[in-house]
Amino acid sequence: MIEVKELTRRYGRHYAVDKVSFHLERGEVVGLLGPNGAGKTTTMRILAGFLPATSAERLEVAGHDVLRNSLKVRESIGYLPESVPLYREMKVWEMLDFHGRLHRMGRKDRRRRTVEVLEQVGVSERSHQLVGTLSRGLRQRVGLAVALLPEPPVLILDEPTSGLDPLQRREVRSLVRDLTDDHTVLVSSHILAEIESMCSRVLVMAQGQLVADGTRQELEQRLGGSEGVRLEAFVGADPSGALELLKSLPGVLRVELGERLGIHQGFVIHGEGDLREDVGALAAQEGWAIRELSSQMRSLEDVFAQLVAGNAVELAGAKGLDESSDPVLDDGGGLLQLQSSSAPSADPGGEGKPARKMIYSLNPFDQGTSRDLGAPMEIDDPGSSDSKPDDPEVRS
Repeated sequence: MIEVKELTRRYGRHYAVDKVSFHLERGEVVGLLGPNGAGKTTTMRILAGFLPATSAERLEVAGHDVLRNSLKVRESIGYLPESVPLYREMKVWEMLDFHGRLHRMGRKDRRRRTVEVLEQVGVSERSHQLVGTLSRGLRQRVGLAVALLPEPPVLILDEPTSGLDPLQRREVRSLVRDLTDDHTVLVSSHILAEIESMCSRVLVMAQGQLVADGTRQELEQRLGGSEGVRLEAFVGADPSGALELLKSLPGVLRVELGERLGIHQGFVIHGEGDLREDVGALAAQEGWAIRELSSQMRSLEDVFAQLVAGNAVELAGAKGLDESSDPVLDDGGGLLQLQSSSAPSADPGGEGKPARKMIYSLNPFDQGTSRDLGAPMEIDDPGSSDSKPDDPEVRS
C-alpha cells in the first residue's frame, strides 16, 4: 500500500530525509520512531502530498505515484498532522460535513459517515459544540474523525495521541488497532510504549536516515538477542570467573555484570532463545547459591535508545546545515526559503574595512510542483516574527 524507495528531501545543503526506503503491506500498522529532527514529520508530509520530495526513485501510496498524481494520493489517504488544522468557528458536525463536501461525498453519505466516525472516536455528544471551545484532546479526536471520514485505505497519523489524557490515549490505541481490517496505518509517536502496543512493525529514523526496520523481536536480535536472563547468585568474592563461565555457554552472545546486592552478584545474560535452563545447570554444577533466575525482556525503549545511539557517531558530521547554506524559515511546510546576498556598506567601526550587509529575499514555492512563483520579496529582518509565514497546516 505504501512504497518508498530512495526518498530524499533537501533544504540547501541540509538533508532532512536522506535516501529513505521502506514499504507497508495492506492491513499493517507500522510505527515511525525517531528523536526530534529525525525526519519523521517531513516523511509523512511528503507521503500525504503536502510537501514535495527533492527526489525519489519510487514513491507510491495505494498504487498512485505521489510525484505525478498527488490528487489521487490525497483521495486515498486520511492524514492527521500533529497540529490539527480545524476551523474553530465551525461546529463539530459542520467541520465533518465541510470535509465531506471536499471529498465530493453525497449528502446521505456525509450524514452517515459523520454519525459513524463521531461515535467511533467518542465525541458524538459534542457534535453541536464549536470546535474552538473544545479541549486540545477533543480537537485531536475531531481531527482523527476527519481523517477517517472518507474511509481511506491508508491512514497517516502524526502523533495521534498528542494532548490526550491516559484514558483517551488508551481509547485511541484501541481504535488504531481495530483499523487494521480496513486500513493500512503509518503512525508516529514519541511515546514508545504506545508504538509497542499498536504496531506490528517499527521504522526507526535518525538524522534523516532510516536506521532500522522490523518487528521488535527482529530489532532485538539485530542488537544481540531477543531476551535476556537475569541471574542473582552468590558466586564468591570475585565475579570475574563466573562471568567467563557464563560467556562460554552455548548460544550466549554477551554477559553484563549487574548490581551486587549484599553477597549476591547480578548478571544479565543475552543470547539466542531461553537460556534459563543452561544457566541454572551451570549454577548447580559450580555450586552457586541462586537468589533469582528469570527472563528479562528488553523494552522497545531500550532497543530504540541503542539503535539511535549506535548510529549517532556514524551519521555525525555528515549531517547538519552547512554555514554557507541558505536558512529555511519553515522546515516543515517547505513553503519559504531565505536566499541571501551580500552588499558592501559603510564601515560602522571606522577601521577602514568594508563591512558586509546581508540582504535576504523570501521566495514562495508551489508545494505541488516546487515552482518558484515569482520575484523574491524583500524583507528587513528574517528572524523577526513579522517575516514568518503562516503555518501551512492551518491555512485553507
